[in-house]
Amino acid sequence: MNTQDALIPFHIDIPQADLDDLRDRLARTRWPFAVPDRDDRDDFSRGIPSAYLRELAAYWRDGFDWRAQEARLNELEQFTTVVDGQTFHIVHVRSADPHATPLMLNHGWPSSFVDYQGLIPLLTDRFHVIVPSLPGFGFSTPLSSTGWELSRTTDAFAEIMTRLGYERFAVHGTDVGSGIAGRLAAIHPERVIGMHLGVDRAVLGLVGVKFPSPEGLSDDEIAQLDTIREVYAAERGYLDMQDHRPDTIAAALTDSPVGQLAWIAEKFKTRVGATYRAPDETVDRDQLLANISLYWFTRSGASSAQFYYEAAHSGLALAMGAGVPTGWAVFDAHPLTRRIMDPWNAIGHWSEFAEGGHYPAMESPQLLADDIRAFVGSIPSLVPDGVGVGR
Repeated sequence: MNTQDALIPFHIDIPQADLDDLRDRLARTRWPFAVPDRDDRDDFSRGIPSAYLRELAAYWRDGFDWRAQEARLNELEQFTTVVDGQTFHIVHVRSADPHATPLMLNHGWPSSFVDYQGLIPLLTDRFHVIVPSLPGFGFSTPLSSTGWELSRTTDAFAEIMTRLGYERFAVHGTDVGSGIAGRLAAIHPERVIGMHLGVDRAVLGLVGVKFPSPEGLSDDEIAQLDTIREVYAAERGYLDMQDHRPDTIAAALTDSPVGQLAWIAEKFKTRVGATYRAPDETVDRDQLLANISLYWFTRSGASSAQFYYEAAHSGLALAMGAGVPTGWAVFDAHPLTRRIMDPWNAIGHWSEFAEGGHYPAMESPQLLADDIRAFVGSIPSLVPDGVGVGR
């Protein structure tokens, strides 16, 4: 490995001045005027309610312990490396078994490697776990140039696995990470042992957008699908902004911690019937704030939005690696999910869970770990002896 390919050990150490600046900015937040009949902290119908946001911001300022979270994250072995001019951050937690299966975990937005901190210990008896951060996310910053979209990122992630010493490996992904996992399987089928995706019922909102509308649905099924698509359409305001005007939102996300807090935390609410479960009722509050703090300290609220713009303007078709063993774990499953997403039952491993949601590694880590283990365990002739041994 030459100096251009070097894997450089990495240790998180946010300067105290940055922590002090965050606390000071939170203390001086310029709050919007409250609308008198809009003071319900549990009403997310127009976005994150001010009363709830104030509570969360107060805890972030006075109750949240970044140093404790930093110490926990530093228990994970980490590296940086430069690929195609871009610095990439990598978590690499090796199993005690040198012949364990290499497993790449791919995160999405507004996530990071922090999502996987509870999942990793549930997997390392059987897997070498690798979590690369997307370009412009977390410590894969700052962006070196424009043009970092799914295809270029996929190539970089394949190169990272080569540098780590893994010729063959399994992949898992959620959200944007599903696109990376699918493209890795499609472009490098000789290297990807199996592809596992974690999704939730929101994937049905993409029918007619990313996936074709199926034929043969009953009137009742069409009505159910339309309801899900209406919910998805109401949730995509952030997506339209990041797809088309990332520079506009970048200033607010970089200058205002409460702006960054609202932008991310609102996505972690969970719709339950006609109401919402608050973000810190959906996932652990400290883990949520560790993720948001990472976005704040690395200024990746702005640069992660660029990834959406690049993806929206790349012209790439969806690639899902149909020739590679595939597994889906569907959380908060809807009865129509498989009927619509896999009408021919072509996906070899399909699991549905009533609980969980869009962030399964944070919401239901044990269910996700068990499903990944079951899926990879079902793949015949998994890895020849010695392939799992990395650097």
